[in-house]
Amino acid sequence: MDFLLDGIRAFTWQQAVMFAVGFTLIWLAIKKQCEPMLLLPMGFGAILVNIPFSGALNQVLPGVGETQGAIQWLFEVGIESSEILPLLLFIGIGAMIDFSPLFQRPIYFVFAAAAHFGIFATIVLACVLGFDLKDAAAIGIIGAADGPTTILVAQVLQSKYMGAIAVTAYSYMALVPIIQPAVIYLLTSREERRIRMEPTKDSDIPRSVRILFPIAVTIVVGLISPAAVSLIGFLMFGNLIRECGVLESLSRTAQNELTNLITLLLGIIIAFTLKADQFVTRDTVMILGLGLFAFVCDTAAGLLFAKFLNLFLSKKINPMIGATGISAFPMSARVIHKLAMKEDPGNILIMQAVSANVAGQIASVAASGLVLSLVLKYLQ
Repeated sequence: MDFLLDGIRAFTWQQAVMFAVGFTLIWLAIKKQCEPMLLLPMGFGAILVNIPFSGALNQVLPGVGETQGAIQWLFEVGIESSEILPLLLFIGIGAMIDFSPLFQRPIYFVFAAAAHFGIFATIVLACVLGFDLKDAAAIGIIGAADGPTTILVAQVLQSKYMGAIAVTAYSYMALVPIIQPAVIYLLTSREERRIRMEPTKDSDIPRSVRILFPIAVTIVVGLISPAAVSLIGFLMFGNLIRECGVLESLSRTAQNELTNLITLLLGIIIAFTLKADQFVTRDTVMILGLGLFAFVCDTAAGLLFAKFLNLFLSKKINPMIGATGISAFPMSARVIHKLAMKEDPGNILIMQAVSANVAGQIASVAASGLVLSLVLKYLQ
């Protein structure tokens, strides 16, 4: 019966650290309600894969041979070999997005472009710190503020830091309500935060425009960055299901059942990369720092670009709108709206913030595709 103690004897301090990480993610999900649909399964999965001789992973058993672990099999099939799970999630995300605010304010695409500066700044910094190009690029995509995109790019580039990258991306997305206000208060004055913007008159967007938009975006982005076709294509396909008007049942399914199921599976499957020997390293600490740098750079770049435009505009833009150009949709738009109301209860910026935030969703995919194209071309 002594063999029953093998698991206890094999338990290491690194695995104890991963247990602590798992419990922390679960606590954040339940107590703080930070991205609970992902952090809770990710935290529980971190515990599962770090139990010595865990049956959730492939094992070689005496007299039996190799056995297939459920989490490892799902990771190999759903992410490693095909990246299909993150892509399926994009269908649900696309079905959730209403691009109407952006149609009324297309100029807000400029904020989405500016607010993704953090991706490229982080890639450069990661290379300077000693990461090779493909790992640096995967780390930089944390600045896209889009979890599925981050996971997919890390897998395509075969980064050995996928676990640390995924945890960092989702953790900082959950901390957007803390990170963005801190940067905003640092870089703007109270007068700037109180700038009022005239509301844009709502107008009915023709159904033909709603239908043609996802098709046109897919073609344009695909021609510029073929590596992004899957990313932008699945996102826009979800939006086409929403806007076509003849697939309402499928649209609701994509927004709810499909998104919930894939998110749940994705969280626990990603835990495969949270094994102690891969996660408890100095590089993980550096990735956490680089991820924070990416989010801060994104917010700062969007803000500063809006302030730059104000030098030439008679009707000033509230610079906080620039910060919503990141892809943390719709969290960033809500954060900016609440800050504007706090500074001036009559200053309603929700539609402007949503416009830039929706543009950020497209920009994050386009930027990630551009990074993929450039890195894969360089590595040929």
